[in-house]
Amino acid sequence: MKTVGIIGGLGPETTSEIYLDLVFSCQKKDKIHRPSIIIASVPLPYAIEEDAISKNIGIERCLPFIIAEAKRLEKSGADFIIMPCNSLHIFIKEIRSTVNIPVLSIVEETVKFLKKNNFKKVGIVSTSATIKNKLYENAFEENGIGYATPDDFQQAKMGKFILNLVTGMQNNKDREELIHIINDFETKDVDCVVLACTDLQLLIPKHPTLKIFDTMKIFADATVEKILE
Repeated sequence: MKTVGIIGGLGPETTSEIYLDLVFSCQKKDKIHRPSIIIASVPLPYAIEEDAISKNIGIERCLPFIIAEAKRLEKSGADFIIMPCNSLHIFIKEIRSTVNIPVLSIVEETVKFLKKNNFKKVGIVSTSATIKNKLYENAFEENGIGYATPDDFQQAKMGKFILNLVTGMQNNKDREELIHIINDFETKDVDCVVLACTDLQLLIPKHPTLKIFDTMKIFADATVEKILE
């Protein structure tokens, strides 16, 4: 059984969510052993989080903090590292180059899942930073998967309620707004929608006709497989 190191991303609740998911999912598959998990909570100043999420500026200021935690996890005995935050995967190449242990990619694992299930066109719901850097768009194009994204006005709205989630605020108005954004994907002939922001699963959106997949759940399942190798 391998030890996973978790770099806590933008928003503490997603870190606790994936921790619990890993514990319970591992126990379902292996009732004898509990998973070995090390968590590094990144001490990001709130101003950096706010600028990155709601204003889509200055996310590069996160990088020194993330690299420091990746190195600390490696020294602490982690066999591999995960980041339960889509936006931080902008820097996955830089992070992989600073440690000598694998760093799993939420984008790569999501692509594997979509290809395995034969989805041809996907709606992407994410932060502005993820959209701006084309994390999923580039990966989808390389793997022959079509995609659709919200318009600029919808993206600006999402920035606000994602910031609410990061600061611990959840409300029905934000959930309804997210569902309205997902509704628009019906006109774009998508096969499914991916929540490419790990905080969005906290709103628990449901849709009567479109399948919605949480990238963090996909990532957690892939992590469990890696732990149990």
